[in-house]
Amino acid sequence: MFEPLRKKKRRVEHCDFVTEKKEILTASGSTEMSSCTENIKHKIEELKTRQAFQPSEHDAPINQKLPKELLLRIFSYLDIVTLCRCAQVSPSWNNLALDGSNWQRVDLFFFQCVVEGGVVENLSKRCGGFLKQLSLKGCENVEDKTLRIFSQNCRNLDQLNLYNCKKITDQTLMSLGKNCSQLHYLDTSSCTQISDQGLKYLGEGCSQLSHLDISWCERISDRGIRHLTAGCPKLKQLLAKGVTRLTDISLEHIAKNCPNLILLNLHKCGNITDEGIRKLAEGCSNLESISLSECLNLQDESLQAISQYCHKLKTLEVALCSNLTDNGFISLAKNCPDLERMDLEECVQVSDKTLRYLSIHCLKVTELTLSHCELITDEGIQDLGSGLCASDHLEVLELDNCPLITDSSLEHLVGCQNLSRLELYDCQLITRSGINKLKAALPKLQVHAYFAPNSPTVSIGNNNRSGRRKYCRCCTLL
Repeated sequence: MFEPLRKKKRRVEHCDFVTEKKEILTASGSTEMSSCTENIKHKIEELKTRQAFQPSEHDAPINQKLPKELLLRIFSYLDIVTLCRCAQVSPSWNNLALDGSNWQRVDLFFFQCVVEGGVVENLSKRCGGFLKQLSLKGCENVEDKTLRIFSQNCRNLDQLNLYNCKKITDQTLMSLGKNCSQLHYLDTSSCTQISDQGLKYLGEGCSQLSHLDISWCERISDRGIRHLTAGCPKLKQLLAKGVTRLTDISLEHIAKNCPNLILLNLHKCGNITDEGIRKLAEGCSNLESISLSECLNLQDESLQAISQYCHKLKTLEVALCSNLTDNGFISLAKNCPDLERMDLEECVQVSDKTLRYLSIHCLKVTELTLSHCELITDEGIQDLGSGLCASDHLEVLELDNCPLITDSSLEHLVGCQNLSRLELYDCQLITRSGINKLKAALPKLQVHAYFAPNSPTVSIGNNNRSGRRKYCRCCTLL
């Protein structure tokens, strides 16, 4: 009878054991679950951190983000130094920065002291047909061999500046004539070894030439000009300053072969005469700028010929042409209403009459140089100041060493609202007070003048009893 009771008790004990074991298992599982949850949270936070510091497509470096075409376009606006710096950023930027399309215009002037022939040769290989404009201004180490290789590699060259490249000779011009038929602009000024033969090479191979500067190439003569103009009919600008062997014969060739010439500089070509200028004016009626400064043989006939044929003239430079008078300039003023710049320095026979006619007929004058025109007076400046050109256009007026003008002249310039610079050196009747009044009316005006400073009395023994003073001749600049 008691047997079932024992079994029941065992069951109870068994249940208690199971319950106890279950509790133990439950507690252990809870601990493991908590640990697993923490690990998961830690992994999530770590992943978020990595994503936060990992760059997205929008945060990629610019050298990876921008397309090559756009980078090339940006690089095309950079100068040489900046391009070379960009080439050091990365291999891809190196290729883009040194791409020939970015080297269409190269100016080596700032590296003139260190540029050797090898640099130019390597540059020509890199640029090839892309290069259109090159300046070797002042690069005195560049020689004919270098420019021969250069011209062979860069046949599309349009502009070349060889100013002061002392070592180049006619051989360089021969290379250009053979290889650079598209050349429009060439500056060989101060290349003293160039002669008539070099101009012959240009005439034979560079028929598109429109601008040529041969200033201070003293070996060039009429023969060279003949060859040049015969082969370059499109020439529009010719600068031949200091080419002293040129005569009227050169002007005949220019007039005959270059009807589209608009600019001619014959500064210091002392063999030019009125006859040559007359033929030039007849053949080159489109002239807009001519410089005849220090052509000492010229007289009024030259100005009258220019005024008769060259009605588009805007710039005239005749400094030190002391034979020119009012008659020539009056004729010019009547027939050349577009005149803007005139340099009449040391045209000592010019008087107030010239200024009167300029004020009436030449209403576009912006710059006028009358230095050492010692016949100019306050009356002439009054005519000039009251004219429309002065009130509307005049910007620069140079009156150095005009001994007859006084402060009254400055009063006549008050209406020149665009006047920005006034030169008054050695104008002995101009006072500091007069200048201050003018500057008060024209606050943007720059006046260049000087005056002898007040000097103290100097005692020289007993010779100073009469009260005489000895003045210092040094000057103070305004």
